[in-house]
Amino acid sequence: MTWLIVGLGNPGPKYAATRHNIGFAVVDGLTVQLGVRLGRHKRALAFAAEGQFGVPGAGDSVVLVEPLSFMNESGGPVKALMGFYGVDAGQLIVIHDELDLPLGSIRTKLGGGDNGHNGLRSIRSSLGSGDFFRVRVGIGRPNGRQDPADYVLSAFGSAERAELPLLIERAGQATESLVLEGLERTQQAFND
Repeated sequence: MTWLIVGLGNPGPKYAATRHNIGFAVVDGLTVQLGVRLGRHKRALAFAAEGQFGVPGAGDSVVLVEPLSFMNESGGPVKALMGFYGVDAGQLIVIHDELDLPLGSIRTKLGGGDNGHNGLRSIRSSLGSGDFFRVRVGIGRPNGRQDPADYVLSAFGSAERAELPLLIERAGQATESLVLEGLERTQQAFND
């Protein structure tokens, strides 16, 4: 079986260090773990790399993905890749930032609404369903009156950046656990 693992973010150096791009950061970490390199996909507007968790040749394969479209247009590349690899929604994992979770928290789930997240909204719209797995990576809410849209497009503060390597590693571990152990065990191990 093949799993499609999509990290959400916006392309380009302007957005690379923003909260909204935590999904890309997790996928980047997984590429290092699996010893693979993202490259431009021949059939979709995305970077992708194929690999495998666990013992090589003994388990499910994974395709790590970073769409090259902006966040609010992620659905098109995701749908194209699902068709190319023959993946259905039950084999799709989307890694994304979550305002409603404190920085450092991780939650995994199957299905649900988009909660105002434009990337999830685009994927739901393109697939006609929200029944896919999510790894929700907490980025916290802005202090004071800052607009949430401005907040997600801002860089992490220096104290927050110190926490990022562990957060990215844990989100990658939760993603691997979803593939190898299933949702229930992953939730028991990672949902804080």
